[in-house]
Amino acid sequence: MHIHKSIAAAAVIALTAGAALADPVEGIWQTQVDDGAYALVTIAPCGPAFCGVISRTFNDGGEYDSENKGKPLVWDMMAAGGGDYRDGKIWQPSTGKVYRSKMALEGDLLKVSGCIGPICKKQTWARVK
Repeated sequence: MHIHKSIAAAAVIALTAGAALADPVEGIWQTQVDDGAYALVTIAPCGPAFCGVISRTFNDGGEYDSENKGKPLVWDMMAAGGGDYRDGKIWQPSTGKVYRSKMALEGDLLKVSGCIGPICKKQTWARVK
């Protein structure tokens, strides 16, 4: 019986340690307004990288059901250490364009940039959760 309690305790510790090791970029982020709307993006692991999916959408009238809900906004973002993420892609729904992207985590702010050639766009996203 004592062995079973030890195994159960080890399992609880392992599960707790796994949760504590979650990457700081994981969570829900609010984008800046683009073309009159903004979104909440849920960032989570996707294989060895991180991806972000549009989970909720808002405009001047409040939350609305956008055709973009559930679509990937960021993908293939690789952790580079020190709060930096690189080599990803980001989609701009208002233009339909996909940009090379990188992100920099600074506390509860995520600085996101995307470039096509020499043209770059930047936003600062705020952590919601």
